[in-house]
Amino acid sequence: MNSKRNVYLDLKSIKEAKKILFDQFENHVTKIETLDVVNAKERVLAKPAIAAISSPNFHAAAMDGIAVNASFTFGACEDAPITLIPDDNAFWVNTGHAMPEGTNAVIMIEHLNIIDKKNVEIEAPVFPWQHVRKMGEDIVATQLLFPRGHKINTYSLGALLAGGIFKVDVYKRPKVLIVPTGSELKQWHEISIEQLKPGDVVESNSTVLGGLCEDHGAQFDCHPMLKDNLEKIKSAIKTAANQQYDMICIIGGSSAGSEDFAKPVISSLGELYVHGVTMMPGKPMMFGRVSDTPVFGIPGYPVSAIVAFEQFAGPLLLNMQRLPAKQPTEALVSPARKIASKLGQEEFLRVKIGSVDGKLISSQLPRGSGNITTLTEADGIIRIPANSEGISQKEQVPAQLLRPLSSIENTIVITGSHDNTLDLIADQIKAVRGDINISSSHVGSMGGIMAIKKGACHMAGAHLLDPEDGTYNISYIKKYLADQKVWLINLVMRDQGLIVPKGNPKQIQSIEDLKDKSLRFINRQPGSGTRILLDYKLKTLGISPDDILGYENDEYTHMSVAVSVLSGRVDAGLGIHAAARALDLDFVPIVTEEYDLVIPDRFYHTRKVQVLLESIQTKEFQDRVISLGGYDTQKTGKVIYQSDS
Repeated sequence: MNSKRNVYLDLKSIKEAKKILFDQFENHVTKIETLDVVNAKERVLAKPAIAAISSPNFHAAAMDGIAVNASFTFGACEDAPITLIPDDNAFWVNTGHAMPEGTNAVIMIEHLNIIDKKNVEIEAPVFPWQHVRKMGEDIVATQLLFPRGHKINTYSLGALLAGGIFKVDVYKRPKVLIVPTGSELKQWHEISIEQLKPGDVVESNSTVLGGLCEDHGAQFDCHPMLKDNLEKIKSAIKTAANQQYDMICIIGGSSAGSEDFAKPVISSLGELYVHGVTMMPGKPMMFGRVSDTPVFGIPGYPVSAIVAFEQFAGPLLLNMQRLPAKQPTEALVSPARKIASKLGQEEFLRVKIGSVDGKLISSQLPRGSGNITTLTEADGIIRIPANSEGISQKEQVPAQLLRPLSSIENTIVITGSHDNTLDLIADQIKAVRGDINISSSHVGSMGGIMAIKKGACHMAGAHLLDPEDGTYNISYIKKYLADQKVWLINLVMRDQGLIVPKGNPKQIQSIEDLKDKSLRFINRQPGSGTRILLDYKLKTLGISPDDILGYENDEYTHMSVAVSVLSGRVDAGLGIHAAARALDLDFVPIVTEEYDLVIPDRFYHTRKVQVLLESIQTKEFQDRVISLGGYDTQKTGKVIYQSDS
């Protein structure tokens, strides 16, 4: 085993690394091929396109009617109409027909008074070339239609064909070889879910990078997956570099571990230019040259892989075809809360975005570079500069939009407590109103109440227990939202309890059992309704938080709590029955609680919120909720409380 580690000796900024990349491969352009025009959409002209014929290449009628020499019509009026004789001094034509010899105008059929088959009367003159498309009106033979470097779009296809250009010379699509590496990887078509063992990882990066290659106009091949073996990876790259690939991407093995082989492979076969870029995620990426072929070391974490490709490999692929760099659509957004960031690294922060009171509000998603769902759920990406320690809540910063602005405008922003039924709402609305989206972020019930107070969401999910009278949410609304009128709508009644491993091996029966120091517990974050419920129960039982092993460790969703139990990380966690059932875990009921939606009045009457409220009252939605287990929908959609402000 190779025990050497690949230390990042000279980290480069994104700007520095891109300059090195393009200094080395600026002229690395693909070869030229000739294609039929009909197959050339999205390709780039390698030679200018010059019209072979005019369009139209004859004088053509632009209207249905009768073609004449305009001079025959001069003097015609209502008091002195002129009679034309078809096939003598006038000729019937349809739109697109060639103009008969000697004619230079068309009289529209609706302006004719047809007396009989041999006589047509007109009461107004026409001028020369009226309603006629003259030869060369659109394109003149020998005209330059498009210069080299033009990207052929749908409209271009029509112009090329109209100009008599049936074949074009274009830059070939770059061909990329993707080489996945990693002893822990399993390919989806070679293994069943039941065969996966702890430590096995389903290989997905090659599929994602292949799609990104296509998004950047390239084609790709996937090499059979390679285990972490220096000589085998080296042999594969050496062979590929001599097979006329325009780029090679090694996935995995780009970090500083003892079995990360991308660096020694590139260094031994060619020259390594950059290893490590001051960006997060994607820091370990590298690139170099082997036999004149650019070779990238792409990090193995999914989000890191995507960011590294989009910042470096993708732009180089575009340049190989002389395609312009992609210019993302941007919009100014305000963070829902302060965002901290590390100095010295440019961060690509994935965010959800919604339009609230005319402002675009962003909520950050988890930062983990292994969480590809943070990209599938993201509406945009905020780039935090390397010299910044973060973004304050009062700032407006540009975000690269991953969805159309119209889609973001039609998004209902729900902030607050997590519940599994929120996913059902999103799907239910899509079934009836495809233009409305749901964006939910899980910051706890109190976090949702405060988001409403700050104008950062359209509604909040909450289940805040008032220990004084046993009601939910109302006292908190009166205390924190006294200055605005809000509606409290019940979404569900749900069972909260202890999620424990299947079979309940520790025989946990109540919260009191958590006092046993041998039981490992996972908590919910401060401000969540579940945390408040736990603290209330501990207080009534006379149990100190210090008596609970793991009280200080928390998760942000019920499903995360359930996963912690399933993985064996903990023995129990407080959460909803539906989360336990979803992962086939056991459940010890503690309380049935009220989970409500807190909706400011100014949003309550909007179309999108009314669609949501109508959706949750449908039998289909409520049946789906009941099927999750641990829910009751008798009060779903009912108004629980309406403030007077």
